[in-house]
Amino acid sequence: MKKEANATLKIVPLGGLEQIGMNITAFCYEDSIIVVDCGLKFPDDDMLGVDLVIPDVTFLKDNIDKVKGFVITHGHEDHIGAIPYILKDIKVPVYGTKLTIALIESKLKEHNMMKEVKRKVVKYGQSISLGDFRVEFIRTNHSIADAAALAIYSPAGTVVHTGDFKVDYTPVDGDPIDLPRLGEIGKKGVLALMCDSTNAIRPGFTMSERTVGATFDKIFADNKNSRIIIATFASNVDRVQQIINTAIKYDRKVCVEGRSMVNIIEVAQDLEYLKFPEGTIIETEEMKNYNPEQIVLITTGSQGESMAALSRMAANIHRKVSIIPGDCVVFSSTPIPGNEKSVSKVINELGMKGAKVIFQDTHVSGHACQEEIKLIYSLVRPKYSIPVHGEYRHLIAQKELVMGLGYDKQDVIIAKSGDIIELSEKEAKIVGKAPVGEVMVDGLGVGDIGNIVLRDRQNLAENGIIIVVLTFERNSGQLIAGPDIVSRGFVYVRGAEELLDEARLIVEDSVQKCIDNRISDWGKIKNIIKDDLSEFLWKKMKRNPLILPIIMEANL
Repeated sequence: MKKEANATLKIVPLGGLEQIGMNITAFCYEDSIIVVDCGLKFPDDDMLGVDLVIPDVTFLKDNIDKVKGFVITHGHEDHIGAIPYILKDIKVPVYGTKLTIALIESKLKEHNMMKEVKRKVVKYGQSISLGDFRVEFIRTNHSIADAAALAIYSPAGTVVHTGDFKVDYTPVDGDPIDLPRLGEIGKKGVLALMCDSTNAIRPGFTMSERTVGATFDKIFADNKNSRIIIATFASNVDRVQQIINTAIKYDRKVCVEGRSMVNIIEVAQDLEYLKFPEGTIIETEEMKNYNPEQIVLITTGSQGESMAALSRMAANIHRKVSIIPGDCVVFSSTPIPGNEKSVSKVINELGMKGAKVIFQDTHVSGHACQEEIKLIYSLVRPKYSIPVHGEYRHLIAQKELVMGLGYDKQDVIIAKSGDIIELSEKEAKIVGKAPVGEVMVDGLGVGDIGNIVLRDRQNLAENGIIIVVLTFERNSGQLIAGPDIVSRGFVYVRGAEELLDEARLIVEDSVQKCIDNRISDWGKIKNIIKDDLSEFLWKKMKRNPLILPIIMEANL
């Protein structure tokens, strides 16, 4: 692609900075916009009842005529999870490697969007042209197969986006990361490198995925007389392959539990990313035909998620599998920050049921540590550094690392989601702000829950609700029935008759006050009841329940 003098490229991260998850970045050059990744994040503890959180893409909707396509680095939820929601409004093609597109297609089928969304499988080394951009897919290693880095060529220069990556010289399946190609691109001149920061605070190198295989071998050898249950990330196809390989070696049958695990294993098997002899995997119902020591169960729930298969087994509410004393349960993952409590709870529940729990040396990260990040910088040799994918502390750790390689402070851009970064040969700077935010998905509702609804849910969760029901005569405005008081989550009614009787008297006084002052506006009556009852309950109980007065009218 021909480079133009004084051309400028704009990069707009719409999510994925200051947090792990919800990765989505727009690249803008004149009348062309391409979008890298389209991920979701899982809700925070205070987002009560919310299922998923997806990025606000107002910026893309406002520039919809310029958007040429979505280019996806790999198939993890934080990179593809929002696609069915976002592409309902922004109908452009999606490009990715074979497994990535297959996982996207399984999502589109769920949402009945296969006809609406065009998909294109791209091979490593292949380039696609989208408006003023050309994008090349480069092989990398990660904790899911078919991960890619992207070389994004524009008239303003080349940007290399690593996606999530690590340098694995001995991957379980496929080839190592294509370091020679990254070096070739670096020699031709790279304007900016957007590099994964997730492990930037960790020194050294990330261990190869193969090292986990050796650990599994030891666990199987040490627990020959136990049923083995292994919880891992469903998307880690190489990890699943190693578990199956070890199971075959020790003559065990494999069962699979958890919807996402079953789905991904089906997709990976269809594409021949998972290989094993027929009859290796059996249905869970068939486990009763074998002794426990002949079984390996691969399951979801390594993060302690309350509805995942392992958590339900630990809590004795799984329909097909019960934990039995002597089971060996292996957690083949590290808790994501924030999940430590949930994981501990599941480990304790498993221990109480007589299971042996193993969680040391059973996992390696899919993200590059400091030495690998340095290696990528030394190969790509970018003019500017834009750390991505991580919390603020991870981005800063990469900045310090890069400055240690001789980069000036002004050449490392620490951006926030929504910052509009302008790049040219002369300088890199933040020139404005795009609208960004979090859109909450609850059931079939997308974006219909905001801060006010969450605040009400929080209030209901913390303080409960009191409903006051009153009936007025239409013509005279006299109270003819009630007040009846219904309480949920505030006090146990049978033990609080006296309190509720007093509350009823307070409401009667409030209503009488309104009648005496000839107040007939229902809104005002409701507010007076709320204020008086709230003041009484605070003085009496030091609690603030949500108070909901309901007024009805009747003809006599």
